[in-house]
Amino acid sequence: MPPPATTNLGYTPPDGGWGWVVVLASFISIGFSYAFPKSLTVYFKEIQEYFGVSYSEIAWVSSVMLASMYAAGPISSVLVNRYGSRPVVMVGGLILSAGMILASLGTSIIHLYLCVGVIGGFGLAFNLQPALTIIGTYFQAKRPLANGLAMTGSPVVLFTLAPLNQFLFDSFGWRGSFLILGAIVLNCCVAGSLMRPVNKMAVPKPKAEPAEVNGAEDAAAEALRIEDNPKSQSCVHRFIDFSLFKHRGFLIYLVGNVVMFFGLFAPIVFLAPYAKHQGIDEYSAAFLLSIFALADMFVRPATGFIGNTKWIRPKIQYFFAFAVSYNGVCHLLCPLFSGYTGLVVYAIIFGIAFGMVCALLFETLMDLVGAKRFSSAVGLVTIIECAPVLLGPPISGAMVDTFGEYKYMYYTCGVLMLLPGIFFFIMNYYNYKKLEEEQKQSASVEMRTAEDSTQQKLVQKDDLTNETEK
Repeated sequence: MPPPATTNLGYTPPDGGWGWVVVLASFISIGFSYAFPKSLTVYFKEIQEYFGVSYSEIAWVSSVMLASMYAAGPISSVLVNRYGSRPVVMVGGLILSAGMILASLGTSIIHLYLCVGVIGGFGLAFNLQPALTIIGTYFQAKRPLANGLAMTGSPVVLFTLAPLNQFLFDSFGWRGSFLILGAIVLNCCVAGSLMRPVNKMAVPKPKAEPAEVNGAEDAAAEALRIEDNPKSQSCVHRFIDFSLFKHRGFLIYLVGNVVMFFGLFAPIVFLAPYAKHQGIDEYSAAFLLSIFALADMFVRPATGFIGNTKWIRPKIQYFFAFAVSYNGVCHLLCPLFSGYTGLVVYAIIFGIAFGMVCALLFETLMDLVGAKRFSSAVGLVTIIECAPVLLGPPISGAMVDTFGEYKYMYYTCGVLMLLPGIFFFIMNYYNYKKLEEEQKQSASVEMRTAEDSTQQKLVQKDDLTNETEK
């Protein structure tokens, strides 16, 4: 296991104990946050026929839900910084439940946009960010592994919900299913109750150590900010840290992710409809999501374990770049897989690729900005990413409506994933080189300062000796 990276939390995270219970709670919250919008695609074809809408119009349901989840990120960030993760997650579970119950009474597609999309999306936002943030307060050395295990909640919940939703639809219709789902998501409140804040008095304070490579730029920027504006610590920085927009690593992450998110979710949203378009029965089409989730399920903890090794963790940004590029290649190859067997193969390799990206998505951000600034970083990232999350699936649906085929949509998503992957490789290489140069310069300055201080003490000692002799 690699040596633990230093943090600026003011204490050493316990790396275990109740933290593993928190990982379980985050597993549930993150699972519903990411899997729930995907699992609802099982109902899309039937709701589309019920309201007489197009592919692009029905795709807005998941898009609005995901976009609302991302857009509410800063609000969730402020609430987490003010009240902690536990109450925010519990309120989020209640909001999500209310949205699904109201959606069961829907009379138009607009009604679903508002209830499932906006209200449900806000409920998911209050589950996602607190779950991601609290892991960083409990884990340091084992953080990639803890994040990987927590992110596994998404495929596990999707693997369960995909066939369950098909069963609920056959038994109760989409309205009855939404009502039952409104009760199921109350498990988020249970998860929130387990997110006990870390007991900072029970853990030792960290010893003074050299700053970690990726934290050097972060520490310098924070010191300058506090020096220039003493009130910033108690005002803006208390809630949202806008100085992150001057952080080189954060900007690289943000630019690449904005492009990537245009092609990240659409292939999942249209996987089941694509299978039905090829004449595959409904249960087999829904089962593709379960196969996808099964592969995703095993890959996420494995990715966290690999990311925690001494060979990968120091350069974990390259690992993330590889995962993003691998996703792009999968989508470019998708149209070559024909028939149900071909789609099963695609679901497996796509599940592996998607699981790698999701397991590393927030770990790489925390690696760049540090645990203390992570909550603000997630809030800023999610509000900006809500645009591609919102527009990606509807644009893909419009392509299907225009061309009458899915292959052009998969080609486009492949390019939108492959380009950011290449971008991450190039820019993170540049960032690592710059950080190494900055670290060497900092060490050189510290060495010169120490030498000057030693020389000054010797001069003072000589002066004192001379005065004594006189």
